[in-house]
Amino acid sequence: MLDPVIASRLQFALTTIVHIIFPVMSMGLAPFLIYFTWKDIRTDDPVYEQLRRFWTKIFAISFVVGTVTGIVLEFEFGTNFAAFSTAAGELFGGPLATEGMMAFMLEATFLGVFVFGREKVSDALYMVSAVAVGLGTWLSAVWILVANSWMQTPRGFELVRESDQLVISLVDPIAAYANPRFPWMFVHMQNAAVLSVALFMAGVAAYHIWQRGIDAEDNQQSARFWRKTLKIALVVLLVTAPFQAIHGDAYGRHVYETQPQKFAAMEAVWETDSYVPEYLFAVPTSLEHITDPRAKELLGIGIPGGASWLASGGNPQAEITGLNEFETEAPPVAIVFWSFRLMVAAGFWFILLAFWAAYRWWTDELYDDDLLHKAFVGSSLLGIFAVEVGWIVTEVGRQPWVIQGVLKTQDGVSPGLTGFEATLTLVGFVFVYTGLLGLYTYVIRRIIREGPPSVDGTSPTETATPSGVSGDD
Repeated sequence: MLDPVIASRLQFALTTIVHIIFPVMSMGLAPFLIYFTWKDIRTDDPVYEQLRRFWTKIFAISFVVGTVTGIVLEFEFGTNFAAFSTAAGELFGGPLATEGMMAFMLEATFLGVFVFGREKVSDALYMVSAVAVGLGTWLSAVWILVANSWMQTPRGFELVRESDQLVISLVDPIAAYANPRFPWMFVHMQNAAVLSVALFMAGVAAYHIWQRGIDAEDNQQSARFWRKTLKIALVVLLVTAPFQAIHGDAYGRHVYETQPQKFAAMEAVWETDSYVPEYLFAVPTSLEHITDPRAKELLGIGIPGGASWLASGGNPQAEITGLNEFETEAPPVAIVFWSFRLMVAAGFWFILLAFWAAYRWWTDELYDDDLLHKAFVGSSLLGIFAVEVGWIVTEVGRQPWVIQGVLKTQDGVSPGLTGFEATLTLVGFVFVYTGLLGLYTYVIRRIIREGPPSVDGTSPTETATPSGVSGDD
């Protein structure tokens, strides 16, 4: 049987890694659906009705599965991390409750109108439902990230003793909930969600254009749908991919200032030093140093002074405090180090892919470059992958703390939890969540293969272009 602390951490990691897929899809799709709905109402162009209906299916399924998997996370605070819940419940419970009462109820209420009410309500009310669903989706992120960001940079509290136990008492709600980390996390996460969905949409469209041989002459309506999808996704990708890199650079400096131990783990700096290189690739030559990518016996490629430049915002001579200077044990350095590099590498690939596609669009070859289409198909899930490894950096890099500098993770685990109980539930969640993810993948794949819905009784393979609109618009 696993140690209850290890088993509980693995279980929460598993459920979070699977769950985050669905909020990313719903949050990322929300602005697209608002745009499609607005264009559908304003232009009465059948392609926007198709876009709205097709992507609403995927949004609704993601919302449902995300709700099921998200509720489990809140229960785990009680079953596996009862000591944490007892200590931080006064502060942590508020955002979670508000997320349910405000954001979830707003989203769930108007989702019914948005999914089933197009022919039953006025255009104005239907547009309101689209905005309300999108707003509810993003408000959920607000309150979840308020709670998580407070764990990274806790503010506005004091420790008091109740029944011979130290608990966290909220003394300044504004300082706590508007903590320094929240705006950085919110902007980075929401942009990442939109970027991930833009990549997914582009990959699906590229698949149909390339692999399934969409031909505008023989299959005009379907061809126009996928070409429109690819262009819209590309426009969003051109904005979000460079912005994510620029914002991430500034975010890294914020982490350096507020969580120096996490930053040291991201760069695997053990000894305090200046002019620290930014290793792009590093492999220890000895298995004894596998957790130390900066071991002396090292095969690596790095940028001299790069890590110092990142930490300071332009000074390659800046000093970085090493992990050996901190009193607490270091986070799992290799996990944080490599997750950070995978995230950054994916981000630069997204920028390259966006500008490659933009060039092909400019040269009027966007639909003819099979290599580009293959690249989009291969990258369709990389946005979600980047979100996953980004969250690994965020959460694993904070260890050994569950609340930075206040409560260690091992002290937040339920005191009465046994290794047998924790291992048993972990194994059960592996099977259940694997099944849920497999079922979700099957349903989404089936929707994608079926293609766009028919409009006004025509099949997707029939010509149904409005007057004055070309088939490859």
